[in-house]
Amino acid sequence: MILVTGGSGFIGGHVVHTLRGRERAVRCLVRDTRKAEKLRNWGCELAEGDLTDPASVRRAIADVDVVVHLVAIRQGKAEQFQRVMVDGTRNLLELAKESGAERFVHMSALGTSEVTKDLVPYFGAKWQMEQDVQRSGLPYVVFRPSFVFGPDGGILPTFRRLAKVAPVTPIIGSGRQRIQPIWADDVAAYFAKAIDHEPATNRIFELGGPDAVTWNEFWERLKRALGVRRRSVHMPMAFMRANALLTERLPGDIPLTRDLLKMLEVGDNVVTNDDAVRTFELPLMPLDDQLRRAA
Repeated sequence: MILVTGGSGFIGGHVVHTLRGRERAVRCLVRDTRKAEKLRNWGCELAEGDLTDPASVRRAIADVDVVVHLVAIRQGKAEQFQRVMVDGTRNLLELAKESGAERFVHMSALGTSEVTKDLVPYFGAKWQMEQDVQRSGLPYVVFRPSFVFGPDGGILPTFRRLAKVAPVTPIIGSGRQRIQPIWADDVAAYFAKAIDHEPATNRIFELGGPDAVTWNEFWERLKRALGVRRRSVHMPMAFMRANALLTERLPGDIPLTRDLLKMLEVGDNVVTNDDAVRTFELPLMPLDDQLRRAA
């Protein structure tokens, strides 16, 4: 049995769908089973609970062989990152070890490092989670994906709407920093293979697609895929920070925050080695194909 946390999220949905497509037995920890009909329809067992509630995690993790941990938050106060991501992961690791789980597959994020851990609470939480996974004594695999693209969630649908509707395409800063988007189904394939791929054990892998492009190149490719012709305008970082200061006060999941701008400023979001490609030998979708599928 595989326990998946975060299975009702964007990436989690792709991971669960891939696991079920390979006829793996999957149990999903969800906060509300009434909102997880899609997972139930795929044949998943549902366990209602929350990472911050050890009793519910203990029930969910009974008789589990492998844990796939995908839960994270992107916005909130420092104490929320600590409670949900750091403390929640520690609960999960402790109970996984107690229950006899044999493997822990964890999703981190590209850009997470000892250098960036104090930049924003998100990176700090991701770094601490990685440290706790490595020290747990459980066999583990850690993935650090770049931007994950898909037609059904993540940031790409927002980019697509912006490219289609905005009179000009706003690009933050110079647009010369690079990104390496990876298709959601390709990320899911990595997680599914990591369940029992022995060469991956006790290693951290950076995940990116086949193409590393600047933000300028990305927007041109996206507009070409959508068949739109609008000029791009570079927005000064100072202006974007002032804008984020206002938008952060709005309710809901805000796409632009000062923390996000700090993460964008820190440098290129691209992989630094080909360890994942060589270890897993999986086909990866080129960026232009990703954009065409999302168009």
